[in-house]
Amino acid sequence: MGVAGAALSVGVFSAMKKNTNLSDFEIFKKDQNEKGYFQSASYSTASYNPPDLTVAAEKTINAVVSVKNYSSYSPQQQRQQFIDPFDFFFGDPFNNSPRRSQPQQPKDTPNGLGSGVIISSDGYIVTNNHVIDGADKIEITLNNQKTYTATLVGTDPNSDIALLKIEEKGLPFLNFYDSDNVKVGEWVLAVGNPFGLTSTVTAGIISAKGRSLDILRSNSKNPIESFIQTDAAVNPGNSGGALVNTNGDLIGINTAIASHSGAGTFEGYSFAVPSNIAKKIVEDIRKYGLVQRGYLGIGALDMSDDSAVKQYNAKNKTSYKSQQGVLVTEVQEDGGAKDAGIKKGDIITQIDGVTIRNFPTLSGIIGEKRPGDNVSVTIMRDGSLKSFKVKVKDAQGGTSVKTKADLSVTEKLGGEFTSLTEQEKVNYGLESGVVVTNVDANGKLRSIGINEGFIIMEINDKPVNSDKDIERLLKNYNGTVSVKYVDPYGRFYRRGFKMN
Repeated sequence: MGVAGAALSVGVFSAMKKNTNLSDFEIFKKDQNEKGYFQSASYSTASYNPPDLTVAAEKTINAVVSVKNYSSYSPQQQRQQFIDPFDFFFGDPFNNSPRRSQPQQPKDTPNGLGSGVIISSDGYIVTNNHVIDGADKIEITLNNQKTYTATLVGTDPNSDIALLKIEEKGLPFLNFYDSDNVKVGEWVLAVGNPFGLTSTVTAGIISAKGRSLDILRSNSKNPIESFIQTDAAVNPGNSGGALVNTNGDLIGINTAIASHSGAGTFEGYSFAVPSNIAKKIVEDIRKYGLVQRGYLGIGALDMSDDSAVKQYNAKNKTSYKSQQGVLVTEVQEDGGAKDAGIKKGDIITQIDGVTIRNFPTLSGIIGEKRPGDNVSVTIMRDGSLKSFKVKVKDAQGGTSVKTKADLSVTEKLGGEFTSLTEQEKVNYGLESGVVVTNVDANGKLRSIGINEGFIIMEINDKPVNSDKDIERLLKNYNGTVSVKYVDPYGRFYRRGFKMN
C-alpha cells in the first residue's frame, strides 16, 4: 500500500506538470494545498540576517596574543606515556610536544604554541596553565608582530589558568564580563592563533554552561570544572585565547575541544573557563601571589548523573532518584557546612540564589569565593527547603587569606614525605631518602618533574630522611634549592628551583 501510494503521488505530480506552466515547487505546493497540508502554515522567502560581529572582532583581535613555550624539560614528560588526558587540550599544533619524548635542549622551535589575552594596558596576560607548563622561556607576539619575553607571574592548575607579564604600556586589552549573565544560544566569537595562524576569528553560539569534562584531575587535586561549551570552531593553538560576546567583552578563556580523532582537531564543540573564575584566579595571583581557594567542607554527589546516583544507592542501600542538585555525602569536621548546620543527606538546590543543576555549577560558584566569604545555601531536607549561611574555609579549615610568607615548607614544595625504612634503603641501594606523596601540581616539586613515588635523597647536598629534615633545611630559606632525587625507574636527577 505504501509503495503504491508513493507511485500514485509521483504520477499525479507528473501529469499536473504536463498541463501547466507552473514551476516544480508551485506544482508541489498546489497539490499539497488541495490535500489540506498547508492550511495552517505560511511560507516566507525572507532572508536570514546573522548578527554583525565586526565590532567585537575589531575590538578583540589586537588584545589576543600568540604564546610560545620554549623548554628543555617539561613536567608533562612525567605524565602517562600512553593515554594522556591533556591530549584533550590543544596548544601544540605540530604534535611535537616533549611529553612523549626524552628531555631535549632548548631549540629555536617552540615546544608548544598557544594564545593569550591581554587584560591590562601595562601588559598582564592570561592564558592556560597547560600552554606554559614547564617553560624555560615564554615568548609573546602581539598582533602587530612585536615580540616580548614574558614573566610567569603565577599559575593555577586547578582551573588551568596562568598569568603572564610583559614590560609594555598602552596596550589594547579586554575587560572581564560577568559570565554568570551569559545565556545558552547567545552568539560568541573565539579569537586565537590556531595552527600557528595569527589573529583568527570564528563564531558560534553558547551551547551549554556548567560542563565538567574531568580532564584537570590528573594535574590537580581539586579541579574547578564548570566550562562554557560553544560550537565556535577552535583548533590547536587556540588554547588560552579569548571567548567574547557580541560586544567584544571577555566571557571565557578557550581551554579544550572535544576530539575523538586523536588529532586534537575541532569536531563540533569547544570549552572555555568562565571569565568569573579566570578573573578571580588572576586577582588572587596579583594581590596575594597565590590562589585563595575556598571550600564548603562537604563530600558531594552529582544528582543529575543517573549512573552515579544508581551506584551510590547500590553501595549505601539508599533510594535517591536522579534530579537537579548536589547530595551532601559527607560533612567535614572543620568545614563551614558543619558549622552552619548542613547535614549528610541534604540536597543542595541553590547557592546565593543560583539554581544548582549539577556539581559543576556548584564547583564554579564556590570556585569564585575566598576563605572568609559567606554564601547562602538552600537545601532540601525531608521534603522541605531550608537555608543556611555558610562561611567558606580553606583546605585546612581557616577563614583568612594567605600570602606566600604564610605557607609552610610542605605547602611551598607541594608534596608530603614518608621516611624510607632501613630495609627499603637496602632494597633501593640508598643511604638516605624520603618517598614523595600527594604532589600538588602547583608546587615547586612538580615544577622540576618530581611526582608521587619519587625518592628525594638530598636537598642542598644534605641527606634527608624525614619531613622534619626538609622543614629544618628550608624553613626561612631564600635562594636556589638543589634537589637530588630518583624516579621509580631508578634514574637519578639533580634539579633546582628558587625558594622565596
